[in-house]
Amino acid sequence: MLLGLVLLTMLAIVLAGVVTAPAAQAAPTAQAAPATAVAAQVAHVLPAAPGDPVPPTPPTAPTDPAGDQGTLSVYVDGDRAKPSSSVVVLLGMTVLSVAPALLLMMTSFTKIFVVLGLTRNALGLTNVPPNQVLAGLALFLSLFIMQPVLSQVNDLALQPYLDGSIDFTSAVEVATGPLRDFMLAHTREDDIALMTRISDSPNPETAASTPILTVIPAFMLSELRAAFIIGFVIFVPFLVIDLVVSSALMSMGMMMLPPVMISLPFKLLLFVLVDGWALIITQLVGTYT
Repeated sequence: MLLGLVLLTMLAIVLAGVVTAPAAQAAPTAQAAPATAVAAQVAHVLPAAPGDPVPPTPPTAPTDPAGDQGTLSVYVDGDRAKPSSSVVVLLGMTVLSVAPALLLMMTSFTKIFVVLGLTRNALGLTNVPPNQVLAGLALFLSLFIMQPVLSQVNDLALQPYLDGSIDFTSAVEVATGPLRDFMLAHTREDDIALMTRISDSPNPETAASTPILTVIPAFMLSELRAAFIIGFVIFVPFLVIDLVVSSALMSMGMMMLPPVMISLPFKLLLFVLVDGWALIITQLVGTYT
């Protein structure tokens, strides 16, 4: 009996040593895992040790320093005397931007448009025909009147410049000649003298030597004066109709009836019977031929 107890005790001791040994070995392993993770994080945060520096590349000397003088040459569409397509497009856009001002100042557009506007007012019409119609009619009449001048500008200045025969400055000077002659032919001497006196410039020896900046405003003043004279002549017959209609309405005691409502049909009838548009346009074109 005693021997059995001793054997059980020895067996219990042996089993206890076998169970505690793996637990004691597993504990260091569990403690080593967090240490390994911390070491990996530290290694990720800290930069790597710098290596050996790379020596800089030495500069390369120019092959021929004395031959390069620092010049810059620009050629637009080749080395040619005639302008390139880019220059032509640029000039075209420039002309289109200043075309309204040139149309108003150096052509017959101003007088024609003013006369047409006065004719509409004389008829007693406020918006018929509209301004767009009057401006379009004045534009095409101006092109019709200015056709000989524009043909001279095209033959003497534009085409030689596009062919490369003359430079841009010479083309502008040549193109100014026909326009100057046209404006001087329809400008009063009093208006030229007025603008010369206002600009405090010496009197020109001849009309051709008058500066272009003096000719343009003098030409516009002459055009406005002629337009107002034509407008006055147009107003007279329609004014007579207004007076007759007003007198007739007052004699009949119909003072509350607007005279314009009664006189407008008679004005339109008179204008159509005498072919007013043909008379006005013929008169306007005839002042330039």
